[in-house]
Amino acid sequence: MPALADHRNETRDALARRLCDEFASFPSDAVHRCVADVQACMAHLGLETTPDRVERMAREQLTGILKSRPPSGRGPDGDVSG
Repeated sequence: MPALADHRNETRDALARRLCDEFASFPSDAVHRCVADVQACMAHLGLETTPDRVERMAREQLTGILKSRPPSGRGPDGDVSG
């Protein structure tokens, strides 16, 4: 069973790295945590946690966070930190 867990971690890390590139204004640990949380929530709900689904849901979460911040709260380059 450890081999399966290692594969899942590798897949999750690859998804997180891809999303880190896309959402560079987020701290990388926040993106990794988002991917892990999405995967855990989907599994808890009994949904199939395919890499495509996890990536799509994590992207939606990160996009929602990015867009929920008012323009006055963003940095001059769109940075969402702080």
